Amino acid sequence: MARVHDALLGGMENFASDRSVARRLKDAVPEVVELVWCDRAFVGRVVDYLVREAGIRQIIDLGAGLPTVENTHEVAQFADPRTRVVYVDIDPMVEPHARALLKGNPYTDAITADARDVDGVLGHPAVTRLVDLAQPTAILAIGLLHLFPDRDDPRRLMRTYMDRLAPGSHLAVSNMYASDNPKAKALETMLHVTMGTGYFRDRAAVESFFDGLVLVEPGVVHFPEWHPDERLPGPLAPWEELLLGGVARKP
Repeated sequence: MARVHDALLGGMENFASDRSVARRLKDAVPEVVELVWCDRAFVGRVVDYLVREAGIRQIIDLGAGLPTVENTHEVAQFADPRTRVVYVDIDPMVEPHARALLKGNPYTDAITADARDVDGVLGHPAVTRLVDLAQPTAILAIGLLHLFPDRDDPRRLMRTYMDRLAPGSHLAVSNMYASDNPKAKALETMLHVTMGTGYFRDRAAVESFFDGLVLVEPGVVHFPEWHPDERLPGPLAPWEELLLGGVARKP
C-alpha cells in the first residue's frame, strides 16, 4: 500500500505492479489522487494540533508509508524542533528511504514492523531510544485501520496501544467510510480486487476506536471538517465523504 500511495502521488519509489494498481484505482474513482492528498492534509492538521495545542512532543506514526511532502516529523518539528517522531511501516522499502531523508535528524527514526505487534513496536530499540512511554505520546493510525479486517480486531489493537501510554496521550485514527455513496462502493470493490484488502466502516465503528478516550472537537468527521485551515466553502464533494477521522485524549 505504501508503494501504491507513492504511485498515486507521482513518486518514483514504486514498481510496475504498484502503478497498475494505482491506474485501476483511478479508473474506479478518478478522484482517488485528491483523496490521498486530502489524507496528507489531514495528517498535517492533526500533527500541528497535537504539538501546538495538545503539547505532545512524542509521536509514533503507524503505517507511515513512503516519505512524501509535509511528513509528520516536518510538521511536528516546525512547531517544535525537539519533537520526537518514529515512523513504523511493514513495507521494508519505507525504512531506508525514510532514514535517508532523516539523516542528521537526532529526533526522528524509522522502523520496519507490523503495527499489529504492539510489543514489537513499543519495544523496538529506536522507539525506546526516542520515546519515553511515561510521558504523553501520540499514536497516529491514519490510513491504516481500513487495511485490517474485523477478525484482526483493530479496536482492541488501538486500546492495547493506549493502555501502554501515559495519561494525556492522544490517538489519531481514520477509516474509509461505509455509506451508500457509489464512489465508496466502487473504491472498496477495487481495493479488494487489487490489494485483497480494504474494509469500510460506519461512523459508530470508527468512533469505537476511541472507546475510553475523550474525543477532541469536532469528534469523528470527514477529513475536510476536522480543524479546517479556512471556512469550508459549502457541501463536501462526494469523494470528500469517503474518509472519517478524529483525535482523542487519554484522560
